[in-house]
Amino acid sequence: MSTPPGSDPRYAALAERPEFVELRRRYLRFVVPATITFMAWYILYVAANNWARGFMNIQVVGHVNVAVVFGLLQFVSTFGIAVLYARYSTNRLDPLAAQLNDEFEAGDARHHEQDGGVR
Repeated sequence: MSTPPGSDPRYAALAERPEFVELRRRYLRFVVPATITFMAWYILYVAANNWARGFMNIQVVGHVNVAVVFGLLQFVSTFGIAVLYARYSTNRLDPLAAQLNDEFEAGDARHHEQDGGVR
């Protein structure tokens, strides 16, 4: 029977390592500003739709108005953030996470051998 991840002291030791703390810091360095920026952009869109109807009804091309353009830009910004995060993760998060994972699994294998291969 396996123990939940939070109750194993090996997980607690891993979470205290400077490399793990750095990984969390790097993750938050991207996620927090990206989330705040996207939410501000989304709230601006919703607020403009509610209280700036004249502006949002301006025709841009044919029957396409500013509201439609802003709505489509919500999708573009979502995909843009996803692409930026994938690039950031590949360059800044994945190498450190892979290193930590390899070290953890190597330690886990040693622990498993010390137990005589029984879990």
